[in-house]
Amino acid sequence: MLAFSKDITLKEPKHPQEDKDAKLKDYMDYQRKLNNIQIAYNALKHGKTRLEENLQACRKNRRDPSEFLEKEFPFSCRFAEAKTLLLMLKKLINGQNAPRQWYKMNAYYYTLVYDCLKNFIAYYNGLVQESSEKANDYTVAQGQEIDFNDWVYLFFPDLDFHIGQDLGYKQYPFAKRNQAIEEELEKELQKGRPREEALKSAQKKFEIDDSSVKVLMEEKISHKDLELFYTAMDNPIYEFLTHKKGGSWDSIEGETLMDQTYTMGSQLKVTVWKKRKKKE
Repeated sequence: MLAFSKDITLKEPKHPQEDKDAKLKDYMDYQRKLNNIQIAYNALKHGKTRLEENLQACRKNRRDPSEFLEKEFPFSCRFAEAKTLLLMLKKLINGQNAPRQWYKMNAYYYTLVYDCLKNFIAYYNGLVQESSEKANDYTVAQGQEIDFNDWVYLFFPDLDFHIGQDLGYKQYPFAKRNQAIEEELEKELQKGRPREEALKSAQKKFEIDDSSVKVLMEEKISHKDLELFYTAMDNPIYEFLTHKKGGSWDSIEGETLMDQTYTMGSQLKVTVWKKRKKKE
């Protein structure tokens, strides 16, 4: 199973305060309809199928797949050609289907998963909007639309690997951090420092992952970075998220990090993201 920043195997999530907060309850009801394992799997399968079909068509018609890659894999095509992306997708799908291990992803893989999720969720939501029977083929969200922004917020550790790139909208929970990093980079670049040195300086200050720096430098993925490291499924890698805290200025008595995450998610979903949708 792929080890995202949160446990995608968690079913029927609950929040201790949802009965006291109607908006929070609506948000948790939405979360309980999601099959996150299947969302991740179908996104990867959808991406792999699309890529294989395009490569086959390109070979038949002797076309360059670069235009397709820039459209379907706009971020991950910066560091890998089509054949490498296909290999990465196969590794991700195999990892997702492994029932006894957690597979940890680096920034290269998170970038590819991001591209796949965005494409699949847009495709699936389109089926739902059209009331297409094809939507029933996917056991991902009980026939309702999936909020891509919310999914990324919950299950990605950060978006450091997209710094300086236009996502088409703001991933609000990560925007403040990314803006601070971008400002630090700009300050260092204005001093005349090379981009690589500026990134290394920002990396120390903001504790940016090594693989994220490589992605930002648009370094081609290496054989070493193609590896997916794993640990046993019974290893409690998410235990810290469900540890109950004592009351403090920033937490409620008995509240967990997961509770805080859902609280913030519900606030973002009913305020910031709804405002964005109205503008669109």
